[in-house]
Order: sequence, then structure tokens, then C-alpha cells
Amino acid sequence: MSTDKNRATAAAILPLVGGPDNITSIAHCMTRLRIGLRDRSLVQEEALKAVPAVLGVVEDDTYQIVLGPGTVARVTPEFEALVAEGRSAAAAAAPAASAPAPAGGHPVTAGELASQGAALKQARKARNATPFKLFLRRIANIFVPLIPALIGCGVIAGLNGLLTNLGWLPALVPALAAIASGFMSLIAVFVGYNTAKEFGGTPILGGAVAAIIVFPGVAKVAAFGLELKPGQGGVLGALAAALLAVYVEKWCRRWVPEALDVLVTPTLTVLISGLVTLFGLMFLAGEASTAIGTFADWLLATGGAFAGLVLGGLFLPLVMLGLHQALIPIHTTLIEQSGYTVLLPILAMAGAGQVGAAIAVYYKLPHNGSLRATIKSALPAGFLGVGEPLIYGVSLPLGRPFVTACVGGAAGGAFVGLFNQLGVGFGSTAIGPSGWALFPLLDGTSGLGATLAIYAGGLAVGYLVGFAATYFFGFTRQMLADLDTAPEPAPPTPGTGSGTDPDKQPALA
Repeated sequence: MSTDKNRATAAAILPLVGGPDNITSIAHCMTRLRIGLRDRSLVQEEALKAVPAVLGVVEDDTYQIVLGPGTVARVTPEFEALVAEGRSAAAAAAPAASAPAPAGGHPVTAGELASQGAALKQARKARNATPFKLFLRRIANIFVPLIPALIGCGVIAGLNGLLTNLGWLPALVPALAAIASGFMSLIAVFVGYNTAKEFGGTPILGGAVAAIIVFPGVAKVAAFGLELKPGQGGVLGALAAALLAVYVEKWCRRWVPEALDVLVTPTLTVLISGLVTLFGLMFLAGEASTAIGTFADWLLATGGAFAGLVLGGLFLPLVMLGLHQALIPIHTTLIEQSGYTVLLPILAMAGAGQVGAAIAVYYKLPHNGSLRATIKSALPAGFLGVGEPLIYGVSLPLGRPFVTACVGGAAGGAFVGLFNQLGVGFGSTAIGPSGWALFPLLDGTSGLGATLAIYAGGLAVGYLVGFAATYFFGFTRQMLADLDTAPEPAPPTPGTGSGTDPDKQPALA
């Protein structure tokens, strides 16, 4: 039954994005189905947003359909199968016509706000497609495929810690520890593999060079009077080593004769990159990793409340600008060093502020049934940390509620940061989830009870301040006049003798 539902969702999406012939690539991350499109104009965006399982859409280097955690991993294989079936069929379906634009002469609806949000995002994308931000996006593409394993191992590590503290099932504890730690002990290899793949090299060569970093035998290597330690440099070293391997390989492809390429190119790639990694990159990346951990600990220990205020308040704008992608390797480095990233629970408060702001919009506009329906459908995902439908469908196109949502995030971040400053340090054992979905991944130095209570308190502060700031300061009188109005009745349908009930608008996603 579940498979049928997922296949039905995939079948509903496919014609609305132009059919199989319009698809150039298919992938998924934590919450989004990411597809490459030949012709963007074939997408029926309003109809796509109305599909029940679709929480929103985001335009970036790929067209991203927000389905939510869990759902996206099940819908993607069905979508891939349908695309393959469509391409192999004798007759291709004709591209569906674009959905008609909403008629004018009515109050602002959720669909119009969503269109405004999409336009704002498209304009931002055009302004911000700089080489630096495109590079950050590629770095994110290296780490995003690792998130499911980070989450799974993080949850198992949390369960193992709970069993250890309670003294339950002692025979199972070592097994769970091995399961939880195995991936993290080799994460450098996966980072190297993905780096080479992303930057156009041979993935296995990137993984081979990165594997040097975690090989126990590096302890016997000495350079400049210093001895190496296995794992020194971590994911940063692996990323740098694999990136170097890509450039060495490309150089070899240009200069090595084709008859010798199969032997010479892999050998030179691994040899040159490996020597540079051992006698340079591991030391440099190790120093950088240590500096990141030291700075994060110092920042929260000395100015945790202020740091939380700034991080929680600015995270939503960072997401809009694409700069949040720079934090992914930092999170991963902190998890490598201490077992958790102290930054993620603070940044998650931005989502809490967004949820509080959306609830305030809901109660502030009692007559706008369309927008209220959108908020009701998007709030469950918002509580679980999937904020795109609320950002691009509600707060961002409205303007002021986006700012007040950031205020709520700042307040929640300050709350969590304050307790870090007071010595109650904690973080997330994995990256990706946020909101309520982060609870199973929390770990800290002061016990599970205190950790869960502080994080829950931060969420509550974010919800309340985001709600209050939006309710009292999120709207001007003119905004309320434009938005809080019931729709005009539709003309009577011939033969029925009655018009459309003005209070029964279709829910637009």
C-alpha cells in the first residue's frame, strides 16, 4: 500500500515537470527530490504545488521538489522507474500545458504569495550565482549524500549512550558502538570519493588518496620532526587531498600517451597526491580542524548568548544566500572531533522562529482561507525542521514576517547559547534534521535530561518570540487590508442558480 502511494506521488509529479524527456538528472537529499530539466518552461508549478505530498518547490542549480524526510527516499526510486519506463515506451506523452494564471480581482491568495516567493528566489539566484557560491554548492554536494549515514549512526550512538548510562543490555553495547563508529572512522574515504566525483575526477582514486589519512600506518611517517596520527586532518584533509588528485589526474590525461594511460595516470595520481597529503596536507588540515574546534568551544564558552543570538538570527538569511553550505564541513569536523556539533542546535532555532511566525500569520489573517490552508499543510513539516514551504510560501513574500521569524530564531539561539556559556554544552551527533527531528540526535556533557530540556526550551522560546514579534510587528495596516479579506464570490455556474461559497477556497500548497 505504501509503495502504491509513493508510486502515485511520482506519477503525479512526472507530467507536471514536463515528462520523461524533460528530465536530465535525478537525485535526492534529506528532504528534496532534485531533478535536472531540459526546458524549465514545461513545469506546471502551481499544479505541482497542489500535489498532496509536495510541500513546496525550490529553484537552484537543479529543480527541487520538497517532499520531506522519509518520503523523498521512497518516492525517488519510483520516480526514476517511471522516467525509465517513459523513455523506453514507443510513444512519448505530449508535454502538459502550463496551468492558467489565477484570475485577478481577488484578495492575495497563497498561490500568488507562492509565485512571489518563487520570483524572489529566482531573482536572488540570478544575483548570487557567483563563483564563490557555486563552489560552496559543490562542497555541499560532497557532503549531502553522507547525511543518511550520519543520521543513522548518530541515532545508534545516542541509543548506545542511553543503554550505557542506564546499565541495560551490556552485551549489546560494544556491538552498537562498532555500528555507530564504523562509518565515522572511514568518513574521510567517502568524502574523498564524492569530492573526485563532484569535480570531474575518477571517484575511486579520490577515495584511495583520502584513505591514506585514516590508514593506521601513517603513525610511522615523520616529517619536519613531527609524527602523523591516523585521521589527522579529517574530512578537511580528505577534501583537499581528493581535490588535488582530481587536478593531478586531469593533468595526466592531457600529457600521458593513451597507450600508457591505464597504468601511468592512476599511479601518478595516487603517488603525487599521496606524498603531498602525507608531507603537507595532513599537517595543514589538522591545524585547521583543531582551530575550528577550539574556536567553536571558545565562542560558546565566553559569549554563548550573544553568539547564539547572531547565529540563530542570521541563519535564515544565510540559507537564502546559499552561504549556509559553508557550514557543512565545519559541522562534520566538529562531529569528528567531539562526537557532536554544538552549532546545529543553535541554528535549528531559526526554524522555530519561522514556525512561530507562521502561526501568527495564521491567526492574524482569519479571512484569508487560501493562505491559512497553506500554513496548516506546511506546519507539520515546519515542526520537523523542513522550513522551505513556510519560507517561500508565506514569510518571505510577505516581507515583514520573514524579519520577525529571524527575531524568533535569534531569541531561541540566545537561549541555547546561554546554557553553553554556563557550561551545559551539547550538540547534534549528525547533520540534516532540525526541529523536533533533532531530539534523537542530541548528546552533551551534562546528561540526556538536561540536554533535551534545554533544546526543548530553546524551541519554545523561538516559537513564542517568533509568534509575538510577527503578531504585533509583522503587519502594517495596509498589509492587513490587502491580505485579510474574504475572496469575492465567483460568477454563478450556469444551470446551478448559485455562486461559489466565498469561504470555501481550494487549498493551495
